[in-house]
Amino acid sequence: MTSDKPDFLHEAGPAAWRLAAQVVTAVGQVLLWILTGIGRLLRPITSRLVTALYGRSTPPAAPPPYGGPPPYASPDGTLLQRQPPNPAGPPAPAARPPKTPPLLRWVHAWRRFGESWAYGPVTGAIIAVAALIELPLHHLRVVSLPGVFALAATLPLMFRRESLRPASAIVLGALAASLLSGQQVLLITAFAGLYTLYILAQQLPRQSTGVLGVCSVVAVGVVYLASSSLDDIPWLAGLTAVIAAIGLGDARRTVETAEASVDEERERSSETLTQLNAAQREQAILRERARIARELHDVVAHSVSMIAVQAETAPYTMRELSPEAKKGFGEIAGAAREALEEMRRLLTVLRAEPGVEPEVTPQPRLDRLGELIDSHRGAGGDARLTVRGSARPLSTTIELSAYRIVQEALTNARRHAPGARVDVELEYQGDRLAVRVVDSGATAPPAAPDPATRTRLMGHGLVGMRERATMLGGRFAAGPRPEGGFAVQADLPVGQNRRS
Repeated sequence: MTSDKPDFLHEAGPAAWRLAAQVVTAVGQVLLWILTGIGRLLRPITSRLVTALYGRSTPPAAPPPYGGPPPYASPDGTLLQRQPPNPAGPPAPAARPPKTPPLLRWVHAWRRFGESWAYGPVTGAIIAVAALIELPLHHLRVVSLPGVFALAATLPLMFRRESLRPASAIVLGALAASLLSGQQVLLITAFAGLYTLYILAQQLPRQSTGVLGVCSVVAVGVVYLASSSLDDIPWLAGLTAVIAAIGLGDARRTVETAEASVDEERERSSETLTQLNAAQREQAILRERARIARELHDVVAHSVSMIAVQAETAPYTMRELSPEAKKGFGEIAGAAREALEEMRRLLTVLRAEPGVEPEVTPQPRLDRLGELIDSHRGAGGDARLTVRGSARPLSTTIELSAYRIVQEALTNARRHAPGARVDVELEYQGDRLAVRVVDSGATAPPAAPDPATRTRLMGHGLVGMRERATMLGGRFAAGPRPEGGFAVQADLPVGQNRRS
């Protein structure tokens, strides 16, 4: 007949450790709740301390006034503002950054020290020296057995970061041996023992923390029974101090684990959002390029169709053509038809929206901006068109891109700033066409970008306008104005282009 006693012990052992770990965790949580309640009661004092620690935040410097040369975007899309010349004299020197409060500098210096390699050796040496200094206060000699126990219970803390478990074993073993041999308990050595238990509970897993708690309670009980070192300390206070140190260490480990999990989750979410935004932006660029390709197809197809028709009808309208000339016109017509077919094949590859067939019709040009302004007014907006410089005919591609930029800017103004006054300016310069669309927006500049401005900056309309300007080798910039509203600026190089 076999006995069930070994199986019972095998099952009861882990359960006892788990129960001990739960008890230690409960004690740590109760202590955290008590500390949290005390912190809430002391919140007014801590608020004043934080104000004294961090100082008062200074408002950001006002952005430069809008005007003068237009802003442009850097290759990564950042808005760059050209500083206009200061007619009153040299620019004012930049404001000095506010000084860091002394207490905050000390806190930062202590944090840097805590992260350095010297933190463990320096603090451990300080604790050991403090333990030796405490000996004469209790009428004990430094060069004696209590001095040896004091050094053994404190000096290994210098190596707690590199070798936590061996150093902890020496500290706790020396403290237990000192108490069991009847030596007088010292404040610094007791602190070193409790601090060691706190560090161990913070680093060890939950089940090992339960084992540590049970062993520590048993060791304190043995000291109370076998020695008189702790007779001046109530046994309940001693047990509470040990369990509290282990419970706080376990609670701290739980908090750090939760914070690390939250940080990892936040980092993963940030990476996912960044990748999603990049993918959406890339899709918007591809769709806009496909749209530009369709429009260019319409522009070029209209012109090439006219070439093909004129080449095919030339032999019938010009009767005195030689056979070589008729053959040449036929080759021109055939080449034009072949070019149309090749463009249609290319368009089927670039088409982003299935089922959208290109229309071989002339695309809008700058002479239709008046109709666009009227349609904006009919939708409830207030727009005004100003043309500067000597207007002249430009290529179809330049005029189409300028028209689309103005059209998209007006659409954004109706969507994000309904009812705002919009000024559309065209400036013909020597080698470029400047397009500027400015809406009034808010009457006063906000302290921070409002949701409408952020939405407009992140929208896909700006992507299309930038793609059109970049395709022509021009520059594009868009952003909120310091005095309120939103501005869109595009410079399109025109060179010696003429209307095609």
